[in-house]
Amino acid sequence: MKAAVVHSPGAGFVIEQVTLDTPRRNEVLIDVKAVGLCHSDLTLASSDLGFAMPAVFGHEVAGIVTDTGDDVRSVALGDHVVGTLIRFCGECERCLSGRSYYCRYSHRTERSPEDPARINSPVGPINQAFGLGGFAERALIHENQLAVVPKDIPFEQAALLGCGVITGAGAVLNTAGVGRGETVAVVGAGGVGLNAISSAVIAGAYPIVAIDVSDAKLERARNFGATHTINSSNHDPVEELRRVMPQGADYVFDFVGSESVARQGLEMLSYGGGLYLVGIGGKDVSIQVDAMTFMRNRNRLESVYMGSANLKVDIPYFAGLATRGLLRLDELVTETIGLDEINEGYQRLKDGSVARIVVANP
Repeated sequence: MKAAVVHSPGAGFVIEQVTLDTPRRNEVLIDVKAVGLCHSDLTLASSDLGFAMPAVFGHEVAGIVTDTGDDVRSVALGDHVVGTLIRFCGECERCLSGRSYYCRYSHRTERSPEDPARINSPVGPINQAFGLGGFAERALIHENQLAVVPKDIPFEQAALLGCGVITGAGAVLNTAGVGRGETVAVVGAGGVGLNAISSAVIAGAYPIVAIDVSDAKLERARNFGATHTINSSNHDPVEELRRVMPQGADYVFDFVGSESVARQGLEMLSYGGGLYLVGIGGKDVSIQVDAMTFMRNRNRLESVYMGSANLKVDIPYFAGLATRGLLRLDELVTETIGLDEINEGYQRLKDGSVARIVVANP
C-alpha cells in the first residue's frame, strides 16, 4: 500500500510503498477513507523528541472495516469506524470505572516484541505512530482504539471525531462539566476550539467569549455560537473579557499552550472558576501560581487529555450530535486533499482562514 513515511525529524512526508501485516487477535484492518491534518502530528514529525522513526503518522482516522482478528468483538466487517489516540486495556480499575482515557496498561493494545511489526518496508520495520498510522491507504488498529459511527456521516467529518471533536467538546462536557448559565472563555478559535464553543452552546453556557489573534477565526467562532469575540493582538484580553464578564469566567479553556496565555487565563477566572489546559505547550512552558490568591479564590487548574472521553461511548454520541447539526463538522472541513499533498496541506494550515484540512482516499 501507499503511505506517507517520515524518515527523520523535519524530513517531511514521503509517499512510499510499504507492507501491512494481516490482523492478529484483537486487530482490525480498515480501508482509510479520511484522515485529518492535526498540528500534533506535524510537531512530532518535525522535532527531535525521541520519537522512533521512520514512522507513519496520522491520528484522525475514519474508514471501513475490511478484516478482523479472531478475538475482535466490538466491530464487524463493513462497519464505519473512527480511530483515536486513546488506548485502553479494558481490564484495569480505571477502565472498569469509566476512565479508560487514564488506562494504566495501554501498552497491551500494542504488539509484543516477539511479533512482527504492523508496518514494514524493504529497509525494515516502520513505527506506527500512536497505534494508528492513518496517513496511508490502509491501517491495522487494535479494536480498543476504534469506535463505530453511523454510516450516514461523511468520512471527512467522521475523521475529526477522533481527536478535534472529542478533545474540544469533551473538555467542555466531560472534563469541566459546564452547566446552564455558566460563563465560558475559549482561547484559541482553531478547529478544536470551535468544537468547544459548539459544546458550550449545547451545555447552555452564556456568555461564551472566543479569544484569538485572527479576525477570520473569530468570525467563524461567532458562527459557531460565541456571543462575544476578542482579538488579543489588538486588545488586552483580560481587560476586554471583564467588560463582558465583570466577575470573570467560570471556565477558561486554553487551546494555545503558551505561558502568557495560561497566565492571562488565570487572571480571567471568577471566584471558584477553573482554567483547563488543552493546547500542548513545550517543555519550557511554565505556569506560576500565586498560591494564596489561587486558594482564596477557590480556583482550579487542570490539564485535559483527549476530552476525558470514553471513546466507545463519546464518539458515537458526538457523531449523533453532528448528524443533527448540533456539532457543525461540515463547516470545520475547509478542504480535502490527496495523500501526496500532506506537506502542502500543512503549509496551508498556517492560514487563519483554514479550520481543518482532511486527506481523502478514494
